[in-house]
Amino acid sequence: MRVKGFRRQVDPEGRMPLMDHLRELRNRVVKALLFVGAGLGVGLWQFKPLWDFLQGPYCELPAEVRGDRPGEACGLIFTGVFDAFFLYFKVGLIAGILVSSPFWLYQLWAFVAPALRGREKGYTYAFVAAAVPLFLGGSALAYYIATKGMQITFSFAPAGTTPMITIDNYLSYIIMMLVVFGVAFVLPLIVVLLNMIGVLPHSAIAKWRRMIIFLAFVFAAIATPGGDPFTMMALGIPVVVLFEIAELIAFLNDRRRGKGDPFAGLDDDEMSEIAEESADGAPGATSTR
Repeated sequence: MRVKGFRRQVDPEGRMPLMDHLRELRNRVVKALLFVGAGLGVGLWQFKPLWDFLQGPYCELPAEVRGDRPGEACGLIFTGVFDAFFLYFKVGLIAGILVSSPFWLYQLWAFVAPALRGREKGYTYAFVAAAVPLFLGGSALAYYIATKGMQITFSFAPAGTTPMITIDNYLSYIIMMLVVFGVAFVLPLIVVLLNMIGVLPHSAIAKWRRMIIFLAFVFAAIATPGGDPFTMMALGIPVVVLFEIAELIAFLNDRRRGKGDPFAGLDDDEMSEIAEESADGAPGATSTR
C-alpha cells in the first residue's frame, strides 16, 4: 500500500535498481518509437519530393548510360507486386527517422545523462553539436559523387548490354551511400571525444597512425556499396584528413592538459626531473631523463 505523501528519494548520482532502469529504458524506447511514427507520417505525406531527391543522382546519368531511348524520361523499374508499396514505406521510414532524430536522440540522452558527470555532459553536448553537421556533410558528399560512381560502375558492362536497375536495388544503394559516408565522417570525432575524457592519449594515436590510415581505406573499400576505386578514394581521403585533424586536436588538448605536470610527454620507462630523498630523509640529487 502506498503511503500518502511518501515520495521515492532520487539518488543524486543517478543510481537506481535494475528494474527501474529497465522501466526507464522501456518508456524512453516507446516515446522514441512514437516520434519515429510521427515522422513516418510526415515522410509519407511528402513522398513525391523526397523520392525525386533520392532519384536525382540516377537521373543525372546520361541517357545512353541509363539505357534509355532518345526522349524517354528517367525511370526505374520494379519486378515485384508489392515493390511500389514498400518503396513508399521505406522512403517514409527513412524520412521519419531523420525528421524525428532530435526527439529520439533526446530520449537516448535523457536515459544516459544521469550517469554522466558535469564535464562529461559538456563533452557529449559538443559531440552531438559537431556530429550532426559532420554526418550531413558526409551524406552531401555521397549524394554529389553517387552519379560519378554509378557511371564508372556501369562502364564495366560489356558492349550491347542495357542496365535495368530496379527501384529496390537503387534505393538500397543510395541509402547505403548516404549512411556510410555520414557515419564515416563522424568516426574521427569519436577519437576526439575519447581523448577529451582521458581514455585515448595522443601518444597512442600517433603510435597507430599508419595502421589507422590503412584501416580507413580498407573500411572505405568494404563499406562503399559501389566498390569502384573512385568512390573508395572519395570516402577514404576525407576520412584520413578528418583523422589528421582529430589527431591535431588531441595533441593540443594533451599539451594543454600536461602543462605543469612533470610526467607529461614521458613514456612509461622514462624518468622525469624530480627530486629524490635520501634514506635519512635529506634531499638527494635530481635525476634526469
